[in-house]
Amino acid sequence: MPATLDSTDRAILALLEENARRPLREIATAVGLTVAPVQRRIARLEKLGVIERYTVQINHGRIATGIEAMTELHFADDLDLAQIMEFVAQIPEVREVLTLAGDPDALVRIQVEGVEDLRRVVSSLRSTRAIASTKTLVVLEQWTRRG
Repeated sequence: MPATLDSTDRAILALLEENARRPLREIATAVGLTVAPVQRRIARLEKLGVIERYTVQINHGRIATGIEAMTELHFADDLDLAQIMEFVAQIPEVREVLTLAGDPDALVRIQVEGVEDLRRVVSSLRSTRAIASTKTLVVLEQWTRRG
């Protein structure tokens, strides 16, 4: 069942989404509360599963080596989505899979060291008969909206 959130909960989430390491005192000041109620609200949001985890977002463009690519997957007619997801999950360079309504059927985010690695990963994706075709796009720059 979805959690009911008020505007203060949403403000806290936006601040944490922007910077999960933001000090509680700073969050409390921003939402007009003291630290203790903010801490209780965050604990409640964690318990409800609204906050699943705290993580880091890496800007791969700032790392000297590496290529990030998005590969479109077009599934064959005899689609077994669970089988495809299991297969793709075994490829360590695959960072994320989004199944889509429409064309393409899925989008795979890949992080590799170089072009040869990218070729190997895409060839591996093509090796299953459940994937009819692929189209790979190399990421040049990334921007993400916060909050």
